[in-house]
Amino acid sequence: MSRIQCPRCLRPQSHCLCTLIPNLDSRTRVLLLQHPSEVNHALNTARLAALGLNNAELIVGEVFDDLPSLLNPPGYRARLLFPGDDAQPLQAYVPSDEPLLLVVPDGTWRKARKLLHLNPLLAALPRVTLAEGGVSRYRLRKAPGPGALSTVEAIVQALQTLEAPTSFEPLLRPFEALIEGQIAAMGEETFRRNHAEK
Repeated sequence: MSRIQCPRCLRPQSHCLCTLIPNLDSRTRVLLLQHPSEVNHALNTARLAALGLNNAELIVGEVFDDLPSLLNPPGYRARLLFPGDDAQPLQAYVPSDEPLLLVVPDGTWRKARKLLHLNPLLAALPRVTLAEGGVSRYRLRKAPGPGALSTVEAIVQALQTLEAPTSFEPLLRPFEALIEGQIAAMGEETFRRNHAEK
């Protein structure tokens, strides 16, 4: 028998995060392109980001046929939040007269690269990166490298850079509750044995 699911946050009703999800305005528009394999992931942080930001949209797929219109909303300059040799630091866009459309692929690094490969228009966007040295609070996953953040953490850091002094930290509340809940479910001893710093 399956558990009743919250239709908004997609968590089991007994672990609904909706009361923790903020309602934040941003000048920056955030477009999250989520690989289908992430939709049912227990820690779907892209969904949490999209729910907490009024100026955000989450689209699930591998090939996005309506990409030309999605990438050209009036009054915004589209930039892809993804590392690359020619990626500009986000600080280069502060201050800016024209707000950014921040396009964020969501999936494992491999799946995110696949989204770029399958959508040449996406891969052709100018790329932006976060400041180095970001430390993830994602204690359940070993980061593939320094500065590797979950999707919601990357969005928070990007918005904090672009829209300082406005704080987007409230977006991390449901994310942190999600992690605490997962740790509680597995038990502190199992968490320490498998995930705590060695």
